Amino acid sequence: MAQHTRALMQSSEGAVSSPHYLASVVGLEVLQKGGNAVDATIAMNATLGVVYPHMTGIGGDAFWLIYDQAEKKVHALNGTGRSARNASRDIYRNAGLNQIPERGALAAVTVPGAADSWCKAHERFGKLGLEEILKPAIGYARNGFPVTAGQARFSADRFDVLSQSDSTRNTYLPGDKVPEIGSIMRLPQLAETLEAVAKNGREGFYDGPVADEILRSLNAAGSYWQKSDLQDHHGIWDEPISTTYRGLTAYQHPPNSQGFVHLMLLNVLEQFDLSKISDTSADYAHLIVEASKLIFQDRDRYLTDPAHCDIPMEQLLSKEYAKELAGRISMEKAADDRREAMGRDTTCTVVVDKDGNAVSIIQSIYHEFGSAFVAGDSGVLLQNRGASFSLDENHVNSLEGGKLCFHTLMPGMLLKDGRPHLVYGTMGGEGQPQTSTMLASRVVDYGLDVQTALDRPRWLYGRTWGEDTKSLRVETRFGEAVLDDLRARGHSVEPVGEWSDLAGHAAAIQCNHDTGVLAAGADARGDGIALGW
Repeated sequence: MAQHTRALMQSSEGAVSSPHYLASVVGLEVLQKGGNAVDATIAMNATLGVVYPHMTGIGGDAFWLIYDQAEKKVHALNGTGRSARNASRDIYRNAGLNQIPERGALAAVTVPGAADSWCKAHERFGKLGLEEILKPAIGYARNGFPVTAGQARFSADRFDVLSQSDSTRNTYLPGDKVPEIGSIMRLPQLAETLEAVAKNGREGFYDGPVADEILRSLNAAGSYWQKSDLQDHHGIWDEPISTTYRGLTAYQHPPNSQGFVHLMLLNVLEQFDLSKISDTSADYAHLIVEASKLIFQDRDRYLTDPAHCDIPMEQLLSKEYAKELAGRISMEKAADDRREAMGRDTTCTVVVDKDGNAVSIIQSIYHEFGSAFVAGDSGVLLQNRGASFSLDENHVNSLEGGKLCFHTLMPGMLLKDGRPHLVYGTMGGEGQPQTSTMLASRVVDYGLDVQTALDRPRWLYGRTWGEDTKSLRVETRFGEAVLDDLRARGHSVEPVGEWSDLAGHAAAIQCNHDTGVLAAGADARGDGIALGW
């Protein structure tokens, strides 16, 4: 993990940022070959699924925000999978379980939506051929890539989990050992699956030999998927949700994403005069954390598949409600926490091309290494997003067949005069809306460039990965006086070091339409870089 800042990247022809340097290089090369922002995004996320397997992969889900310069419009693409049709609470109860397992075949309750979303976005907006776009990821899977410190660390931490399945152990613990930093890892079976998608599009994953192998391996391990669960999966084009902030328009993905939490936070923040509050002060952290506590209660009350719950989005995003929430916040005392702990791991990729098209995408396999179940010879590491379903029939996110589940993934964009001003996002479970709010606020309210905004100290209230917690984990660069001030207000403060990846790996690109300059930043807490030309 890096212990120093990154340099601000500035360019005029295109910019990319991701949490892994190899993926950023791939994205830049696609732009230089004449590809657009969507082409580069697909190439980067396919590559991330190879070289950053503990965080993302083709066996997971994705949420997209796409700004199309030709239409001058933001599009939302929901690339998340539904639970299997045969999924039911009774399956788990009859097995003596009171919650869905976090690992293994029974944790893989939902169909992976990422691959379909790549193909859907490419069909509508892509320029280069899919085979050319996926070629770098296929190359890294087949020929090998160097293991990062992050992958080695998570492999060591989750050694027992990765050892539970023969296919997973053979894939990610070669020789039954934690891969060493800098050693070369090859994933030839995953390369074959990526080639099937490159040649046959979505059918290469959701039908034919790859789908057959996924289904065979799951059912052999006790799952209840049918081939039609894969065949019938299709992502959804949707309208983004939005609010205004200091004269800008903030866009997020609608439910089943928690993106509205970020918009609600911006609405509450707008009720305060931040010119009198430093962005590294206890007041700043306290304000956003206390607003988060209130808004998480609304999230937990409503967030699930919108077809299964009437979500009062207009009321939640109203400025009047924001004023009401702001009025409940005491700047002297921390309130009690009544939320549920949600969320784990994701990756964020942002791209802006020379024509002004922009993409923010969050792609995830949920927990680190997802379900820890590699689906046989397909090489696909399946997500465990369905583990977030509840077995309580009265819970809003209760498990039912064919249902979308609660998602923490939330890509973001701020538009100024109808054009992208800030393209951003972060991994980090419950930290996502908090970090996105910090990032947007530090750029808009404090005038920071995106790299400085990313480098500023952060906190996490809630869960990224690891145990459930309601502690306020704070990077020590805030200083002991700030930590003591937060404790005095009643926060359960847990120092987490100077640069903690618990605070998430964010990425951002700021567009200056007066000069034509793109300024991109990457998070020093991760392995990524921002590049441009």
